[in-house]
Amino acid sequence: MARAIAVHPGGRELVCATAKGCRVFKLVYRDFGVHLISREASPLQSVGPQKCLTFSTDGAKFAIGGEDGHLRIFHWQSLNVILDEPKAHKSFRDMDISLDSEFLVSTSIDGSARIWKVDEGSPLVNLTRSPDEKIECCRFSRDGTKPFLFCTLVKGHDVWTMAVDISNWKRIGYKKLSAKPISTLSVSLDGKYLALGTCDGNFCVVEVQKMEVAHWSKKVHLGSPISSIEFCPTERVVISTSHQWGAEITKLDVPPEWKVWQIWLVLLTLFVSSAVLFYLFFKHARIHS
Repeated sequence: MARAIAVHPGGRELVCATAKGCRVFKLVYRDFGVHLISREASPLQSVGPQKCLTFSTDGAKFAIGGEDGHLRIFHWQSLNVILDEPKAHKSFRDMDISLDSEFLVSTSIDGSARIWKVDEGSPLVNLTRSPDEKIECCRFSRDGTKPFLFCTLVKGHDVWTMAVDISNWKRIGYKKLSAKPISTLSVSLDGKYLALGTCDGNFCVVEVQKMEVAHWSKKVHLGSPISSIEFCPTERVVISTSHQWGAEITKLDVPPEWKVWQIWLVLLTLFVSSAVLFYLFFKHARIHS
């Protein structure tokens, strides 16, 4: 059984974490279906059970974080090692790579969080927290304008979502968006929305600019923690998974994106309206002249 799955941004390969290590598969589209073909990847096959797998946005880097706290970062597809750190954490909780592939953030089951320089293969800084705080889930922003980092912060019985400025790794602010513990995070490809999956099978979608909940879906995975949640690249749809209920697809109650043809239609309408008004004004002016 796969413990974690990461799909390459190109959509042609995926990596599955198993009890002994990781297996790489090529996705072959033929005969009106998708076929998985195993690919040799010896550096990954005996690394032991992994908690976190992630690709960089450009697909050139691949990182894995183990149950034993071991962090490995590779070049993809050569699997040449960039970083091999056996004592990165007590045990991995979550991990993500920034949009520009410069940084990797990782969190531990003990509540600590570290930032790593990907190309240099070295630790950069530990995120600050008080003794009664635990940093759990983490995702970098995706809009590319003002890069920052989202993290979930547990303090006592309260769960907060905080934003961290990646220029100095200090907190920008935090907000309570869910009363329930958060099991997973995801950011839409355009960076406008943040999804938070909960441990009781609900999820909410937050508008990043306002940091307000724009959509709630309850009892999607009744009583089962949401293990992953991802946005559709082209539509306002998310797919969420849990070990008990499998995969569920949900259409979001958020404003749809403007398509290119819609923008041109509006511009054409404005142009025609302007032409009609100009004609009427010119005709009216000639009648009274």
